[in-house]
Amino acid sequence: MLKRTPLFAVYERYGAKTIDFGGWELPVQFSSIKEEHEAVRTRAGLFDVSHMGEFVVKGRGSLAFLQKMMTNDVSKLTDGRAQYSLMCYEDGGTVDDLLIYKKADGHYLLVVNAANIEKDFEWLHDHLFGDVELVNISQEIAQLALQGPLAEQVLQKLTNTDLSAIKFFSFQDDVNINGVKALVSRTGYTGEDGFEIYCRAEDAVTLWESILEAGKEEGVLPCGLGARDTLRFEATLPLYGQELSKDITPIEAGLGFAVKTNKDADFIGKDVLKKQKEEGTARKLVGIEMIDKGIPRHGYKVFANGEEIGFVTTGTQSPTLKKNIGLALIKTEFTEMDTEVEVEIRGKRLKAKVIATPFYKRAK
Repeated sequence: MLKRTPLFAVYERYGAKTIDFGGWELPVQFSSIKEEHEAVRTRAGLFDVSHMGEFVVKGRGSLAFLQKMMTNDVSKLTDGRAQYSLMCYEDGGTVDDLLIYKKADGHYLLVVNAANIEKDFEWLHDHLFGDVELVNISQEIAQLALQGPLAEQVLQKLTNTDLSAIKFFSFQDDVNINGVKALVSRTGYTGEDGFEIYCRAEDAVTLWESILEAGKEEGVLPCGLGARDTLRFEATLPLYGQELSKDITPIEAGLGFAVKTNKDADFIGKDVLKKQKEEGTARKLVGIEMIDKGIPRHGYKVFANGEEIGFVTTGTQSPTLKKNIGLALIKTEFTEMDTEVEVEIRGKRLKAKVIATPFYKRAK
């Protein structure tokens, strides 16, 4: 049986086409991926991301525990701020990438990837020490994401809280959105401005319908996983299982900014990641653009001078840029800008070149 979010009951009403995504029955699209993608880039789109996992970490030992488990420096977080971090194995491979919200001293909320909920909880639970309480509240929480340049304008209609006061990577708890109590953050996974809204599972449908009603004038569309993937890909934001995995370290994936090897606390995987930061890695994640006609897809092999040098982690025809582009994890000696490589597509090796990332950056 596939898992379903609290919003599953209303998908049909909005024309959702669902797929199996990591054991969840989720909408890949409501109208079309291109339409939804464009709505988020130019107006706003509403996503159901209730499949994501939420854990509460509480107690006097919380900070020490999180410092051991996380690559980033959790001690730098102040109340009401969020931080992107990763958990790694001893060999530097990635357990998961996640967000940490600091509610107060000794009180944190972790938001983890849906396919990794059980694995992450077990990993954290197996390493518990000190005065720490770890609780999986994923079943109780729904999460909606309203993303796009008009997101603030739309959401502001439904609340007296001044949303402009919620800065990037910060959040506010107990926000009243049209009668629904929610935690509202501003981190984004689309390359656009926008909000993540966490509420009780039983309030999800009310909230979903309130936001779509409030955004009618602005042309807000319900959006599925297809557009979420093309949007995050253009902004070069990683997806666990593609740009990150137990076999891909954060340094190889270009996420060194979230790996603080100089923080006071030791963390799992620190020795390997410190060495990679200092000495470099044998392979790196780069952007590629097709020269020949063809679309690079996840798992396609990449070659140079007849030698297999890596593989595509994500690739598509970019709806915004109208180009066939991809992210590829390849040998470091082939990662200079404009280096020509070949992608094997349906048995043929087609020319591509290394290009700069992120592929898309919104105008401030």
